[in-house]
Order: sequence, then C-alpha cells, then structure tokens
Amino acid sequence: MGKAQSEKNRILIVEDHPLFREGLSQMIDRDPGLVVCGQCADAITALRAVGELKPDLMLVDISLDGANGIDLIKNLKAKYEDLPVLVLSMHDETLYAERALRAGALGYVMKNESARTVKSAIFKVLGGDIFLSEKMSGSVLAKLVRGKTEPPVSPIEQLSDRELEVFQMMGEGKSTRQIAEDLDLTIPTIHSFRNRIKEKLQLKNATELMLHAMQWVREKSVS
Repeated sequence: MGKAQSEKNRILIVEDHPLFREGLSQMIDRDPGLVVCGQCADAITALRAVGELKPDLMLVDISLDGANGIDLIKNLKAKYEDLPVLVLSMHDETLYAERALRAGALGYVMKNESARTVKSAIFKVLGGDIFLSEKMSGSVLAKLVRGKTEPPVSPIEQLSDRELEVFQMMGEGKSTRQIAEDLDLTIPTIHSFRNRIKEKLQLKNATELMLHAMQWVREKSVS
C-alpha cells in the first residue's frame, strides 16, 4: 500500500495523552515518507476524522478516553475494511496483541520500543504486512500450529476485551465509580462485568476477585 516516491503516507494518531501524542507526531513528521494528518484523543472523534482526513494508516492506543482501543479497531474495520491499523500501547503485548489482531489490526508495538522500531512497524503495516515482536510472532504461530482445540493457557484468556479492561482497572485500585466514569458506562454495567469476571475465573466473592485482580496486575508489572 506504499505511495509514490513524491507522496507521503498520511498517519492519523489516536492517543489520549497529549504530551505523548505530540512527541509521536514530531517523530513521525521527521520521516520524509510520513506525515501526521491528524490527532485524536478519543474513539468518537477518531471515527469522524477518518472520513474527513482519509489517512493511509491509523495509529491507535488501547486505552482511550471513554472507550477501548480494541472496540475502536472493530468499528473501524466494519466501516473501512482496507484501512491499516497499528496499535501502539503501554499494555503488555502478551495480553492484547492477539486480541488486537483478531479485532482487525495489522500490528502491535509497545510504547517502550525505539523510534526506529515504531517507524519500522508503521512502514511494514503500510505495506500490508503484520508487525509483531519476535516473542509475540512465535507465540501466535505456535497457537496456529496447535490449532484451537487446546484450552486457554490462562483463565484470563476467557475474558472478553471489555472484561479484561475492567479486571485490569480493578487491579490498579480503581473503584467501581472510577471505572464507570473512565469507560463512560453506568455503575450497574460495571457490576455486571464484575460478576461475569468472577464467574469465569471461578472466584467466590467480590473480595477474592479484587485480590486476584491486584495480584495479577502486580505480577504483570514485574514480568
């Protein structure tokens, strides 16, 4: 999907941290083959901007104001099937990379990677190829070889994208009200998610669920 030599590939950034968004934009604009055509902080603005700006690639974070980046990718692919999407996130790739690919993204790169790696990922996805770290590529290929007959490696993998997001926010110490506000959902909806998570993970009560979430987040932060 590369452009002619004289044309620049247009990148639309969807990221809710202004400082990081601006730094990323400057890094991309320094490349002679790329130009940032727009910046968005949330999913609603991003969906509107795609039709107006007609980007060649969307660079999307997982955590957005009032939305989940995975949901945004699903909505993007439903409306703009051929638009390449690359996820750039602080969230552990072992948890979210495969989910992002299933949603329709072509790549996943961590925010702690070098500028060279991020630009390499952008150009690879622009070319229609999949970009993953070597570690994740091996993991995804191994799953394809084994097929889907094996049970999930971890009960966490049984959670939906939204359930995983709520579970992670619980583990970060956020209250039900805070989670509801951050995700732009009602408190009863968050309670429903909590109950489903508790059932899927076969936990006895709310206290056990909270302790499990906190332990899981703690383990992920040191792994």
